[in-house]
Amino acid sequence: MKVVKFGGSSVASPEQFQKVANIVLADRKRKFIIVSAPGKRHDVDRKMTDLLIQLADSVAEGRDDSAAFASVMERYQEIVTGLSLEKLFVSEIQRNLQETIARYRHDRKRLMDSLKASGEDNNARLMAAYITTLGQEAYYVSPKEAGMVVTNEPGNARILPEAFERIGTSLKNREGILVIPGFFGYSKEGHIVTFPRGGSDITGSIIAAGVEAEEYENFTDVDSIYSVNPKLVRNPAEIKELTYREMRELAYAGFSVFHDEALQPVFHKKIPVCVKNTNHPEAPGTSIVSAREPNGYPVVGIASDKGFCSINITKYLMNRELGFGRRLLEILEDEHISYEHTPSGIDNISVIVRAHQLENGKEERILQRICTELLVDEVHVERNLGMVMVVGEGMAKTVGIAAKAANALAEAGINIKMINQGSSEVSMMFGVDDYQVNEALTALYHAFF
Repeated sequence: MKVVKFGGSSVASPEQFQKVANIVLADRKRKFIIVSAPGKRHDVDRKMTDLLIQLADSVAEGRDDSAAFASVMERYQEIVTGLSLEKLFVSEIQRNLQETIARYRHDRKRLMDSLKASGEDNNARLMAAYITTLGQEAYYVSPKEAGMVVTNEPGNARILPEAFERIGTSLKNREGILVIPGFFGYSKEGHIVTFPRGGSDITGSIIAAGVEAEEYENFTDVDSIYSVNPKLVRNPAEIKELTYREMRELAYAGFSVFHDEALQPVFHKKIPVCVKNTNHPEAPGTSIVSAREPNGYPVVGIASDKGFCSINITKYLMNRELGFGRRLLEILEDEHISYEHTPSGIDNISVIVRAHQLENGKEERILQRICTELLVDEVHVERNLGMVMVVGEGMAKTVGIAAKAANALAEAGINIKMINQGSSEVSMMFGVDDYQVNEALTALYHAFF
């Protein structure tokens, strides 16, 4: 059995629905189908999820929501008409949206989650109906029926451990093609709760782990995963195969083709993932596996991200002070701030965090506590940092990777503000000024490829 997930661009229009159905019916093993909400049909189009967020904001703020509501319905009308489905579907979608708005009008978080989830939910219903019109046995399965039990934090769902057994029990022995909406589950309290954006990847991975699929196929709009952002480098190298660890590092650092939280369920079950193109399904795509044979290239990919800042702390004899690091991280924990990296020296330490986490007065409180509780000599925040990651399992057995990277950045006139490498040696991170991130990424790509 295979679990197959189709992203927003793959289900954005009637024509894309037809491509998806052809792909599903071309392989009898493709039994579990996960769909996103309709994505962009062209570059200046808007995603359905963004339209639904606009609708939720209009309702919550008491503004006229008729235009936003009409924009949502127009997209569904186009799909229903283009696929020659019964017009009844449009009326049902409209009624369900109206009932959701009436139920949660005065609960903004639940309203937002329920309306966002409706994009995937309605698309799954339409996909199951369309495949049925082609003479195939297909069924819509709600996440509740499938066993997707999640935590109860709106917009930030986490799958509960017992869900995997429930999913296997619910789905494994069912007949026909099962179409399941991505992006959300149900809490024990019965609420719809969405995963973070990109959460349909997470749903697909969870279902694959739950039914113990032989493969999880993730269809998107590119032939494969590339070694670098193709918007920055012309004709970049395609990655034919990479490991879970390599994909995790690249996804963390900005590779948008696969959500970085989506690998965990399949990683634990060692289920291979294949990223393929809905518009070019015959292309082999990129395989993500637990281990791979060396291919002669120590680096598999280079990625970058912006929006970081560094809390830089200096204290004489810091290295001899027991518990200093623990107390520092407790201050961040008290403010619900997660850290990304902690490069350090004998008398200094830097904590790298996402800049948005220091908003709403948190920065001032943190700096005050560091000064008064840790009695440091100096503390300041350095802003506008970007991170460039060089990733590859082969780096651990290759001499001179750091030197090669440093030379490439030096020749491009880029000042390295920080270097960090984990003990696994799967990745090496370079901190640079964020305005030089793209230039740094390009320089490193040409050095290694």
